Amino acid sequence: METDPEKNATNTTRVSSPSDVEATRAEKKLWWHSITVMGSTFQIIIAAVLGIAIGVAVSTTVDEVPEACITILEIPGELWLRGLKASVLPLIATAMIIAVQRLKEETAGAGKKLGIYTVSYYVLTTILAIAHSTVMTALVWAPRMPTASREALALDGDDDEEYADRAANTNVADVVVQIFESFVPANVVEALSENELLAVLTTAVVVGFLVQPGGAVLRAVVEVEQIIMRIITFLIKIAPLGVFFLIMPNLLKLDIAVIAESLGWLIAGSLTGMAIHVTVVTPLIYFAFTRRNPYSFFLKCSPAWVTAWGTASSAATMPVTLRVAEARGVPETVRRFAIPLGTLVNMDGTAIYFPVVVTFLAETQGQTLDAGQYVLIVLLSTLSSIATTPIPSSSLVLTVMIANSVGIEMTGMYGVVVAIDWFLDRFRTAINVVGDLYACKVIEKLTGITEEGDLSSPHVDQEGRRE
Repeated sequence: METDPEKNATNTTRVSSPSDVEATRAEKKLWWHSITVMGSTFQIIIAAVLGIAIGVAVSTTVDEVPEACITILEIPGELWLRGLKASVLPLIATAMIIAVQRLKEETAGAGKKLGIYTVSYYVLTTILAIAHSTVMTALVWAPRMPTASREALALDGDDDEEYADRAANTNVADVVVQIFESFVPANVVEALSENELLAVLTTAVVVGFLVQPGGAVLRAVVEVEQIIMRIITFLIKIAPLGVFFLIMPNLLKLDIAVIAESLGWLIAGSLTGMAIHVTVVTPLIYFAFTRRNPYSFFLKCSPAWVTAWGTASSAATMPVTLRVAEARGVPETVRRFAIPLGTLVNMDGTAIYFPVVVTFLAETQGQTLDAGQYVLIVLLSTLSSIATTPIPSSSLVLTVMIANSVGIEMTGMYGVVVAIDWFLDRFRTAINVVGDLYACKVIEKLTGITEEGDLSSPHVDQEGRRE
């Protein structure tokens, strides 16, 4: 036993237990100690910074990096990413089944509240993202976007012809039909094999409501979930290696001169809109409901959004997002429900991008959009941001659909947009993941759900403060 130097009110010495002593020793560890922990926040950030630094340094000093070199360097990152993606589908299925089962055990109405608040939050933030992006684009960025030369606008080869064909064959009705069809699988086994995440999520919710509590099926689901979590734990430990080899080879392809000349305003408009959303809009919502520092929370969630930037996939990042939410004290029921759903439908970054890229395509061919066209872009962007996940080619196909709906022809500039989409997609994904984590804490506050399942008692976070 060790004695605590602090005295209590009765002037007696408090005796510390062995657990208190261990906790005190843990607190005295220097900040850099976490750098040595496999898969820690610092390791992931250091790996990302090194990947960016090496990639940019090489791409700006070497005339042309051999394609074979880039392909070989991509192998470790791609293998790690494939491992994450392989764990996503079973993780979504098991997490949703267990979350729905936990909701059935809660006080009556908890499941309804959780569902309503989660969907409402995601819809609200998507609309806000599109609204401020559209206003900024119309007032600030559109007047600065230059008209491209006739040579740049000309369709070049088979690729650009394919883009033009997409514009002619993609319409709003098809997108609406595909969205609704993606929620209900015609064949569950096929949905699993084809990695149709929205269909799997819907099926998991139904199974979660119908499966017998404590039955063999539920026990099997729990066992599978535990196996998946062990795999994910290993993948997270090697995350710094995976993130490094995902980022660095891609930046070797970066041609900064071309980007600055042709796409500077598109990149500036997109990144500025995302920065406003992640530093102003969602933090204000978070603070309004939780009365906690949103920027401290944002920094503590860095493993998730750094991994999201490296993988460019919300689904692949979901295991890390769940771990971060758990570390931030989000109740299991909330995180198991809100994060898988948000991974598939909460696309704030994509919603911000659509108005900017469509306006860019219009301005480069000398076409100025009017107020009515901007309203149509807002409506279609809201719909398309939800549809991003289930539709093949994701935001690229939907960009064509929105542009076509407001009378914008596909030109050679669309090929330039495609060439830089991989870069902007990383930022969009990071914004999406941050939005999911902010949502978890807001929804936790709104529903009153705690780890113990008591809806009336306030939640005590990991720092011992009552929220």
